[in-house]
Amino acid sequence: MAQDPTPTTASPASSSAALPGGSFFGHPRGLATLFFTEFWERFSYYGMRALLTLFMTASVAKGGLGFPTERAGAIYGLYTAFVYLLALPGGWLADRLLGQRRAVFLGGCIIAAGHFSMAIDNVSTFFLGLVLIVIGTGLLKPNISAMVGELYPEGGARRDAGFSIFYMGINLGAFVAPLVCGPLGENVNWHLGFAAAGIGMVLGLIQYAFGGKYLGQAGLRPNAGDDPIERSKALRVLIGSVATAVVLIALFWTGVIDVPVERLAGGTGIIIVGLALLYFVFQFTGGGLDGLEKKKMLAIFVLFLFSALFWSGFEQAGSSLTLFARDLTDRVMLGREMPVSVLQSVNPLFIIAFAPVFAWLWLRLSARRREPSAPAKFSLGLVFLGLGFGVMVWASMLAVGPDGQAIKVSPMWLILTYLFHTFGELCLSPVGLSTVTKLAPHRKVSQLMGIWFMSISLGNLMAGLVAGQFEKFPLPQLFGAVFATTAGAGLILALLIKPIRKLMGNVH
Repeated sequence: MAQDPTPTTASPASSSAALPGGSFFGHPRGLATLFFTEFWERFSYYGMRALLTLFMTASVAKGGLGFPTERAGAIYGLYTAFVYLLALPGGWLADRLLGQRRAVFLGGCIIAAGHFSMAIDNVSTFFLGLVLIVIGTGLLKPNISAMVGELYPEGGARRDAGFSIFYMGINLGAFVAPLVCGPLGENVNWHLGFAAAGIGMVLGLIQYAFGGKYLGQAGLRPNAGDDPIERSKALRVLIGSVATAVVLIALFWTGVIDVPVERLAGGTGIIIVGLALLYFVFQFTGGGLDGLEKKKMLAIFVLFLFSALFWSGFEQAGSSLTLFARDLTDRVMLGREMPVSVLQSVNPLFIIAFAPVFAWLWLRLSARRREPSAPAKFSLGLVFLGLGFGVMVWASMLAVGPDGQAIKVSPMWLILTYLFHTFGELCLSPVGLSTVTKLAPHRKVSQLMGIWFMSISLGNLMAGLVAGQFEKFPLPQLFGAVFATTAGAGLILALLIKPIRKLMGNVH
């Protein structure tokens, strides 16, 4: 779940002297403010996500929307894709107009409004809530991570350690959320679960407001400065963009543009791929790159493709794997049936347990000059992901009885799958962002970070589209296709490690 943007530099205006005294595990006291803000934001996000597919596919008689799986998968894919796409304009807006501090607070308010909108029993307010959460997350996510960097103007290992603590807040929130929101939504009322997610975000905003005094000058001013001409240009771009978005949403909402959501999701995927390809083609033909930079750019492009494939499998945790947990997993423990959404706490729990182990392993191998290169870690990540879906192939075969009737299998199959997926995430996710910042020409780092998040966005969209086929294809065939694609991609990448390392030059 470590997909958060990490800035490469602190703001020049930051200084340790500007930070108030006090400490949080030996770090600036402001880190606690950002840690708990992120904890509650992730609580709200993963609490709602744990219920999203279940709510959309539940029958109307059971309080759900009664959507077919294909439509629910497309909506899920679009929602999670735009969460990452809107991090790009969210960061731009903070840099140009708001400053990170205001952007985070405004984003949190919009997120809370989105959750409370979903707490209303109405289809229109449900979709309004999704739109608001996407907008709010786009404002909050990139900027809260940037503010963590501003707490450490000196950089170095202490800054890396600060991000490690911040990362634990992400996974703690993701772990707790399904345990709270899930049972409330499934066992009491779906909308109560969404409301609980909103309350979590409000708690995060309250402590963020009271803890702002510990942040010093971090994030107070836009990084682009206070040039009135530049601010005026940025404001015009913002107004034009918002007006265009409002018109498009209104046309879809009123039915003037009547496109099935499944086709819309597919078209969005084509647009994302097209934009990424156009960007790379432009960089190679007219981007002003020298020979070495072009080689490194090609390495980024190759890793971009494999990153999208990884997230297309990994992000099925909230869609196809959730449906498997609901329909084909025996969740009775100690005489009581465990809510489906509780199983979504397994991955963040494994992340918390194994992240220090992987960090120790990489350091140990590095000391012996045997640490795998970035492409090798990517390859391992894809193979681990594929192994997880290999487990699901076996589990789905056992879930069909001799007479063709469904049989519920042990939850240990899903737990083992999440374990393999966790190993894959720890091999690939932290490495991706770091590698891009090392390979990108310094003058193009921000652009390429945005392009990298497009790979995650594309992967999320593909995950939703694949999950939409849950009821159309036999599950051994569906999971088998994902297994073959991801594990096969990992093996292909293993064969390409040496050529890619040559393209990377002196970057390991």
